[in-house]
Amino acid sequence: MTQSPGAAASRYTQRYGAQRGRLSRRAVALIVAATLVVVVAGVALFAWSGNAKTVTFRDVGFTTPDAWHATENFEVTKEASQTAYCTVKALDDSFGVVGWKQLTFGPSSGSSGTVTQTGHVDLRTESQAVSVAIDSCWIAGS
Repeated sequence: MTQSPGAAASRYTQRYGAQRGRLSRRAVALIVAATLVVVVAGVALFAWSGNAKTVTFRDVGFTTPDAWHATENFEVTKEASQTAYCTVKALDDSFGVVGWKQLTFGPSSGSSGTVTQTGHVDLRTESQAVSVAIDSCWIAGS
């Protein structure tokens, strides 16, 4: 049995409802404007976040000579004019903190741009440490 195209369309309309009309020019313009605002805001946020004060660190190595001492060697990279703070933690075999120290890296005189400073810290521990690492670093005032 063959149906005419009009009968098939009518059957679909009865089953699924009438087709919705196209968006008006005003609705399309509002959608385009809203999308443009979101894109511009995203680009601005991305550009602004790139100017944020940042500090990075890298663990170089550690030793645990006995149950009461641990050492850590590391590098801290920051802007030369900034002051950075870092915390170093010594952990035992159940991840409990057995030693902790906060370090300060002041501005580098005579330098500009990004500088990398090396550091060495001796920690006193409450019991045998199995791991020593920088926990976090941040820029003063941020």
